[in-house]
Amino acid sequence: MTVVQLQFTALDEISKVHERLRKTFESGITRPLQYRRTQLLQIAHFIQDNWKAIEDAIISDYGRSRSEMSELKTVFDHAIHAAQDLEEWSKPEKPKVEDWLAGWDPTIYPTPKGTVLIISPWNAPYFTTFSPLIGAMAAGCTALIKPSELCPATSQLLADLFPKYFDSNAYAVVNGAVAEATRLLELKWDHILYTGAPKVARIVAAAAAKHLTPLTLELGGKCPVLIDDDVDIDLVAKRVLYGKQFIAGQACISPDYVLVPPGKMETLIAAFKKYYSTFWPKGPLNEGYSRIIAPHHHARLKNMLEHTKGDIVLGGEIEGSERIAPTIVKNVPLDDILMEEEIFGPILPLIQVSGMEEALNIVKELSSPLAIYVFTNSEKLKETLLNSTASGALCFNDTLSHAGVRELPFGGIGESGYGCHGGKYSFDTFTHRRSYANVPPAGEPFMAMRYPPCKDEVYQALTAPTRAEIPKPW
Repeated sequence: MTVVQLQFTALDEISKVHERLRKTFESGITRPLQYRRTQLLQIAHFIQDNWKAIEDAIISDYGRSRSEMSELKTVFDHAIHAAQDLEEWSKPEKPKVEDWLAGWDPTIYPTPKGTVLIISPWNAPYFTTFSPLIGAMAAGCTALIKPSELCPATSQLLADLFPKYFDSNAYAVVNGAVAEATRLLELKWDHILYTGAPKVARIVAAAAAKHLTPLTLELGGKCPVLIDDDVDIDLVAKRVLYGKQFIAGQACISPDYVLVPPGKMETLIAAFKKYYSTFWPKGPLNEGYSRIIAPHHHARLKNMLEHTKGDIVLGGEIEGSERIAPTIVKNVPLDDILMEEEIFGPILPLIQVSGMEEALNIVKELSSPLAIYVFTNSEKLKETLLNSTASGALCFNDTLSHAGVRELPFGGIGESGYGCHGGKYSFDTFTHRRSYANVPPAGEPFMAMRYPPCKDEVYQALTAPTRAEIPKPW
């Protein structure tokens, strides 16, 4: 395997890139729809022309199998649809107003926010880079991308290919680590979108606050799996194991722990074992299972396995400082090391609960995750989950699938972030809804009462609505 040496952007170059993008936005070049559409379609060409090179870079970075490259098709489709829907998204909106205001031509214009910063992670580098970039391009913004230094082959490929496909005066890549990210955050942006860990998100938020910069954070969290009594446990195990094994559990929407109803623990474990051997007949570590991205992440996960109070019933094999087999741990208490923070790895704790009421209480006591997964056939339980829990998404009877629906927003709430992207939601994130009114001079006779000195009859007229009868609520 060839190790790619990532070329960091010189610190003194970063402010020059920022200034170049800002001047481009101020010139108005990015505003015409034809320009935006051209750039959006270039994303599709980028993916189509370089598919194998992109796959090879991702495999080089952390060994993902080619079957786990679904994000590339997602990006391709998002770009095509954004180009097709751009005119509809960008149309001015005419709100319904009272008749006497209609002559003012009240309108809401979608206008670009300006020059934006997108800080993307290593684990789904193309979705988390291009999903917001599609929105920024569609909105008419200029954008700077800061990929993760933990995926050097992918980040270097982005830097090498960007100038070949996109307007370099409007869209650029800056590579680096802490020093380069710090320099970026010192600059003034018109919006920042960060995907990653809560610890770093607090640093980003503090930096954004200095310039009153609007911010979108996509963070993750401990995504629970709840299991009702009336479901097929065999199917639950199959779908949960699939969701957990995807890129070795290193996904922000990966199932983080399972709340198991009474009498189902051993049946669930048996089903996990069945599909474990089906997915990896020779064992996951012998079949190209994804690597843990960095030695310090591997050490963190290894420490969790060494100090858990639960019982490892499946997996647990560790290979060097790179890979850990998918691992199922039962009898995990709520105060266990596996429950302290988002696992972000191939370890799945099983927690025995007395019933759905206890399961719901556990979910509500922990921080709001990016997704809650519930296996049930009960419409009443679905309604309860909708009304009594908080999460970025709520997905029933499967894991991960909701993220593939282009028409749904992708984002969190509370500790799992705020704001969203994906499809039109990316466009909305980087768009300012600008109010417009044109008050005609001909209306001056009707506005005479507003000028001082204020007469009693004017006061009576202006306050008349407060004395009107308020309608009944039903």
